[in-house]
Amino acid sequence: MASSPISANQPAVPISMPFGETADGTDVQLFTLQNAHGMQVAITNYGGIVTRLLVPDRAGRLGDVVLGFDKLSDYLRRPPHESPYFGALIGRYGNRIARGRFTLDGKEYTLATNDGPHHLHGGRRGFDKVVWQATPGTSAAGQTLTLHYTSPAGEEGYPGNLAVTVVYTLTESNALCIDYTATTDKATPVNLTNHSYFNLSAGQSPNVLTHELLLNADRFTAVDDQLIPTGELRPVAGTAMDFRQPHAIGARIAQVPGPPPGGYDHNWVLNGNGMRLVARVYEPASGRTLDVHTDQPGVQFYSGNFLDGSLTGKNGRIYGKHAGFCLETQHFPDSPNHASFPSTILRPGHTLRTSTIYLFGAASDKPQATS
Repeated sequence: MASSPISANQPAVPISMPFGETADGTDVQLFTLQNAHGMQVAITNYGGIVTRLLVPDRAGRLGDVVLGFDKLSDYLRRPPHESPYFGALIGRYGNRIARGRFTLDGKEYTLATNDGPHHLHGGRRGFDKVVWQATPGTSAAGQTLTLHYTSPAGEEGYPGNLAVTVVYTLTESNALCIDYTATTDKATPVNLTNHSYFNLSAGQSPNVLTHELLLNADRFTAVDDQLIPTGELRPVAGTAMDFRQPHAIGARIAQVPGPPPGGYDHNWVLNGNGMRLVARVYEPASGRTLDVHTDQPGVQFYSGNFLDGSLTGKNGRIYGKHAGFCLETQHFPDSPNHASFPSTILRPGHTLRTSTIYLFGAASDKPQATS
């Protein structure tokens, strides 16, 4: 993407400030990336969490479009089983692995279980709960934050030492780019993603049900009553899962099959290959738009079903049901236990590389539905 000159009052690299410390006394920093148009993103090296994302509306007014907390202590105090994963990097494996078990090269591995009997988002202490090594910088595209973490062999039950680098870039075209790389010294499943919750009204609406969503996907992974894939790739046609033409998130949400509390929490099988536009969101009142581009085969669209009003977020805002939505680009849930799914196994001598772009804009009129 083309870049624009950095303004005279804009720092050349992201600014940093203390953000508190973990229970064991490790210092945590908060880094703020900005561009010449006023867009800002704040990211902490605890969990790689995107804590704030300021985006202009159709009138040029900046608003924070992600859910989260004001203080590190609020991120730390959530019990693992209640964690909403606001804004966090997820690994080693985003989404669920059934019964916390998989077999690889003839050996069965048992993982930490933190979602009933299942393994979710890397386990009890996934990548969202570690302090990453952080290096602020700049590139031709914009300001950057490079995060690195080496997950030791046996962490949460996974084989191999896994070295992970994640680069956040805020571009002059108002895109937040996330580039992931990983290497290992022993074969292991890897599925990396970011778990930001978006509300493009910047909190002016308490929920996202009027946001209009397009998903470039003809199928989704059918799940059982515990949100574990059955192995079936089911057509979206004629169901509440069909977002091939944009419509409001809340329009058919009551028809979504699945366990309580109800709503969308499924993986869509994305059409096409390579880097392409996979999702588009439009918020009518503000005019803000979000286009998601990725090279991944799937995306988990989650409509914030488990938010229940018990969490008080930034500026004292109460997060009720459907207060935000997630578009977690990924491989499919439980892939290590489904040979027909795209493989998530990373082997020594190979490098995992994947990228996702969240491109923000503002429309004076409803954007076109073409993808």
